[in-house]
Amino acid sequence: MDKLAMVIMAAGIGSRYGGLKQMDPVGPNGEIIIDYSLYDAWRAGIEQVVFIIRPDLEQVFKERIGFEAEKHFKVSYVFQEIDSGLPSGFQVPVDRKKPWGTGQAVMLCQSAISGNFLVLNADDFYGYEAIKKLADYMRTVKDEPSYYNYALVAYRLGNTLSEHGHVARGICQLSPDGYLLDLRERTKVQKFPDGIKYTEDGQAWHRLSPDDLASMNIFGLTPSIFSELKARFHSFLTDPAIDLTRTEFYIPEVVGTLAREKKAKVRVLTTEERWFGVTYQEDRPWVQASLRQLIKEGKYPEKLWA
Repeated sequence: MDKLAMVIMAAGIGSRYGGLKQMDPVGPNGEIIIDYSLYDAWRAGIEQVVFIIRPDLEQVFKERIGFEAEKHFKVSYVFQEIDSGLPSGFQVPVDRKKPWGTGQAVMLCQSAISGNFLVLNADDFYGYEAIKKLADYMRTVKDEPSYYNYALVAYRLGNTLSEHGHVARGICQLSPDGYLLDLRERTKVQKFPDGIKYTEDGQAWHRLSPDDLASMNIFGLTPSIFSELKARFHSFLTDPAIDLTRTEFYIPEVVGTLAREKKAKVRVLTTEERWFGVTYQEDRPWVQASLRQLIKEGKYPEKLWA
């Protein structure tokens, strides 16, 4: 069987955060969030890691993360740029300033991956249980003739929000037997004194429950996703209704669409793990305190890889 791989999406610019949040130390010995994801992946028996990065960050990324990762995994790099993987003849709009999002990022990994894989964000802390559950599941499945077999880990929405502004969250609808019926990316989800709400247009706000299940961009996929991403990226780029100067092509939207179309069965694995991430500068002390607490509870060693 092919090695189980993990794709880490680390090409984000971190515009709201004001810097390279993926490189910011949050652990007691200067660890960054990726270090904890790698440590959890190693404990979960994952053998290969693919980093999606910006080409201009290659050297600093390798020095800070890559060389250490190479001691524990087979490591590959994929570069995400605004013109990566575009259909021939397609012209990038003059006003488009950044790459096309997580769907483009995963699509570019096809040459680096031969078997089933996990995909997650570099700047999110998912917890060992989430990564282990997903890895164990993806070792056991393959696509069927009539559908693809994917999975995701869902967290309780109330456990995933920032106190410092709005966030994007993929809200899941499940079947009674635990498979995904629908996944909708809500790009502006925010906590208010009277509850959690989201808006699509900045005008009307719609309520969400703290117990709603949120996909945090941690997926288990098979190689069939690559042809789907390629076809749907082409449709996205040629859709006259889409504003190509700023709209992103999201992996949750593609997975959600495949579930709605019944082309994929997406197993939803739930976790009570604490998710945390650095969306805003002000989130950093909270992340640092959360990690200190996990170390105190014995979930992680004071010094990783020691």
